[in-house]
Amino acid sequence: MKTKRLSFNKLNYLKTKSVQQGGFFLLPTLHYFYKRKDTFMKKNYFLIALFLILNSAFSQTFSGSTGAISDDGQPNEYTLTASGLSASTLTNSYGLTQVCLNLTHTWDSDLNVFLVAPDGTSVNLFSGVGGDGDNFTNTCLNQSVTTSINAGSPPYTGTFKPQETLGNVNNGQNGNGLWKLRIIDTYAFADTGSVLSWSITFGNNAPTPFAFTTSNLPIVIINTNGVPIQDEPSINATMGIIYNGEGNINSVTDTPNDYNGNILIEYRGNYSQTLPQKPYKIETIDATNAELDVSILGMPEEHDWALIANYNDKVFMRNTLAYSLFNQMGHYAARHRYCEVIINGSYQGVFILMETLKRDNNRIDIAKLDPDENSGLNLTGGYILKNDLWSPEDSWLLNYHPIDHPELDVHLVYDYPKPDDISPQQQTYIQDFINDYETALYSTDFASTTSGYRNFIDTNSFIDYFIINELSRNNDGFKKSSYFHKDKNSASQIAKLKAGPVWDFDWAWKNINECFLTTVTDGSGWIHLINDCNPDSNSTGWYVRLLQDPSFQSELHCRWIELRATILSETALNNYIDQTALYLQDAQARHFERWGNLGISTGTPEIDPDPATFEGQIIKFKNWITTRIAWLDANMPGDITNCSLATTENTKEKLLLYPNPTNNSFVISIPNQFEATEGHLTIFDALGRMIVNTTIENWDKATDVTHMNAGIYTVQLLISDKKYTSQLIIN
Repeated sequence: MKTKRLSFNKLNYLKTKSVQQGGFFLLPTLHYFYKRKDTFMKKNYFLIALFLILNSAFSQTFSGSTGAISDDGQPNEYTLTASGLSASTLTNSYGLTQVCLNLTHTWDSDLNVFLVAPDGTSVNLFSGVGGDGDNFTNTCLNQSVTTSINAGSPPYTGTFKPQETLGNVNNGQNGNGLWKLRIIDTYAFADTGSVLSWSITFGNNAPTPFAFTTSNLPIVIINTNGVPIQDEPSINATMGIIYNGEGNINSVTDTPNDYNGNILIEYRGNYSQTLPQKPYKIETIDATNAELDVSILGMPEEHDWALIANYNDKVFMRNTLAYSLFNQMGHYAARHRYCEVIINGSYQGVFILMETLKRDNNRIDIAKLDPDENSGLNLTGGYILKNDLWSPEDSWLLNYHPIDHPELDVHLVYDYPKPDDISPQQQTYIQDFINDYETALYSTDFASTTSGYRNFIDTNSFIDYFIINELSRNNDGFKKSSYFHKDKNSASQIAKLKAGPVWDFDWAWKNINECFLTTVTDGSGWIHLINDCNPDSNSTGWYVRLLQDPSFQSELHCRWIELRATILSETALNNYIDQTALYLQDAQARHFERWGNLGISTGTPEIDPDPATFEGQIIKFKNWITTRIAWLDANMPGDITNCSLATTENTKEKLLLYPNPTNNSFVISIPNQFEATEGHLTIFDALGRMIVNTTIENWDKATDVTHMNAGIYTVQLLISDKKYTSQLIIN
């Protein structure tokens, strides 16, 4: 009699059958071999060993419950119970290896999908992928494959690497118990869907937990006690910040020593909220949920903060570079610190912990305006306005249309006082002020120094705002996330409208496939002409008119020349980029391991190929800036024959440092109007870190800088309660 052999189909059948029953097919298979032991056991014992080896690779699969996905922003949970695992303790030897699912939904990127283990460990399978595509059909998540879910496209048929490692659940817990598929539709009341099926598979050679133990960056640890974070309303949580000082290593096992207390947290942003790495709004509170002003990572005390995600910014500095430059120009910009974040035990990558834009003596420093201040000088300020996405409840329609697009309507949004707080009298005042400004701006003598637009706006701030947003070609800077503010008048002088602070640069400093930039790679194009491409929020178009004034043009070009010799020199810009990249070198590797989007076009639709390394991203970033600067150098309008900013408004007193640039030391020339015998000197690097903090008693004594790296620094001198600032370049 011939020896009977099992076909591959039979092997697969037995494997599938036994897995469905929660066991292995080894026993029935060996039973067959034992019956033929006269031919197998004596001559082919190595086959038994082979099957024993194969048996160790066999897996167990469990299927879960199904149902509709509610479209109300609330978490949906679908469950299964795992039992009879051959190794109940989940490790890399035997643990979770794969999650598969079938679900329908009419807008994939609305969905945040998590797997929750019996011990509560949560793994983010995917969030914010697929745009407006439909469904996930026969989609499996497996750590061993190379293609990230970020690189796929709807309906994601096939096997992909999840956004967070499945190995996080293989942490030594008992895998027998209740598992949950948790799905949140983050864009409520718009699209619907259902879970048709889902399963989890256990096997050998399982992935290991993500290892994040130490960082040179501050570590932020947030715990929501199992409550999902949502867009609104905010939820209660705790936050601990570990920071052992500049140059020291921070460990996740350290006791939080910078902040350790209660917070309210919710998602923030519009487009950025649809991406896998979410941005967050945070409010520090006390035990009674009352606002708690605290200093975080050396920033001035306040209770409103933001954690800005970097999924759409693979150099991590599109925002911080813009804020640093605007601050060095002499204006307020949001203070910020890099950090690495853990939420509910899950590593979330590199974030920027920063100030939100609001009225505060240490932020947008304008007068506080209470609802009952409705007359006299009090009524004149302060106000913060936005050119942004709007609703009828939070904005008003301007009486004038953009001069280059008279068919467009423009709204300005009340940012401070908030729409719910601003009184009717205050609304009338600020509306009338803007209307008077636009009336002067669009008049025939708009350039007049006595009756034109200069009576209403601070041209210095408008010029610097223009330079930062045009340098970075930031399309959001002129149509959305565009801020203006006005302080309270004095008895003798009208407080003029100022442009800024600058905000939101994650779509900037790059070649984007949008509007009139779809093929632009030569650094060209004026982004203040954004109304030419039907933006989602119409620009005021004020700069189109301002640039028709030859004097404004010349002041703009002169300021550009001044800045190009200092903070906008390629040397200064590259020094900032190099210092920041070095500071983030270790953290960026963990960040991209977490999100897996290097070399993949994710977020902003870019024209250029996406570099597959962090170093490649930095080179691309530098090259883009060089190309853009060259175009601006050649195309900046205005006559520079008589460049002098001495006559421009609100020129700030500055320190004279010499030599500057330097490579070893510098001396301060004290302002003539003071005969002070001493002053307090502080020096900050481009990342906002304090490098020098000392008292100066001898003005002829040089300050040594040989211990400082090459780069651009902010020097501040406090004399008799008056602060002077300047920039120092170290070669």
